[in-house]
Amino acid sequence: MAANKSTHNAKHNSEASAGETNENARQLTHDLGEYLKQYARDNPGTVALWCLGVGFVLGWKMKPW
Repeated sequence: MAANKSTHNAKHNSEASAGETNENARQLTHDLGEYLKQYARDNPGTVALWCLGVGFVLGWKMKPW
């Protein structure tokens, strides 16, 4: 009986830590998005050039023809 209870507690703890990890990942993603939005507001030219460069490289590598 004690082993079963121990296994149940370990399973419950791992589910709780997985939930915390998921929440931490969501918070990190949200914070990164907010940071990038603020950076784009502060440096629109830099962001525009990065987007142009990334688009150029993707278009060059994908070559639709």
